[in-house]
Amino acid sequence: MNELAWTEQLPELAHLLRREDIPRAPQRLPRPLTAEQDQLLQQEFLRRNDLGGNVFLLMRHTGMRIGECADLSVDCLRSTGPNQWAIHVPLGKLKTERMVPVDSFVRELVQRLRFFRSLDPLPADGRLLARPGAKDTLLRNFRDYLHQVCHSLGLSTRIVPHQLRHSYATEMLRAGVSFPAVMKLLGHLSPEMTMQYLDVVLTDLQREFELARSKPRHLVPQPKAPSAPLRSGLNGVLDSLRTAQHVLEMFRRTLPNGVSRRRLDRLSNRLSKILREARKLASP
Repeated sequence: MNELAWTEQLPELAHLLRREDIPRAPQRLPRPLTAEQDQLLQQEFLRRNDLGGNVFLLMRHTGMRIGECADLSVDCLRSTGPNQWAIHVPLGKLKTERMVPVDSFVRELVQRLRFFRSLDPLPADGRLLARPGAKDTLLRNFRDYLHQVCHSLGLSTRIVPHQLRHSYATEMLRAGVSFPAVMKLLGHLSPEMTMQYLDVVLTDLQREFELARSKPRHLVPQPKAPSAPLRSGLNGVLDSLRTAQHVLEMFRRTLPNGVSRRRLDRLSNRLSKILREARKLASP
């Protein structure tokens, strides 16, 4: 429309099509595997214990993209501390690299893949997975493998490798990993992108609601009364002032907002000033 307005010398044509006239694209929904699909696939991968099975188990338990998994180096497993390990995920789709913490099971998966690589006749090239040709050929082989596994299990053959990544993200969130941490684990640059991966269902909302009610974080912590006996001398005076301040504050919180509560608040402030002055007496 802008081009037509310029060539025809009709400026009003440039304003015929506005941004609000364009319909919104349908919202992408998260596509994690169902609990049954996830369990069946993982059991089958473990049973087969072949190259493809171990690759997909690694993807499922690290949240990697299939392209990132194909680019892993042989030394991708890194020690980050005593009995702490992480996988170095190379530059991926968003041109970012990251470290994903892993457990002993994932470490064993990497060792198995190293074993399969040692048996491959192709010369060593520093990668964890051997490439018989182009990278696209390797990815196509893995997608065909998943298609065959789903067909043998009677699952939908429309399941794609990327759904394992959605399942990993949802599992991490339900395990208590914070949203920013899940975002880092996936290598995302924006929260909006991470939200497309998370399957937050009603049971998740109910759990968060009950947790918020049982442990509300917005409430001011209750002051604790001193439990030790009062000391003698000036220290005893300071202890008495603190105890009086505590009792006054606990009583003030039981009152509704009004004149009495405001007066007690002023008295509490005066006690704080008296405490400060009394502490000065203790200094030499």
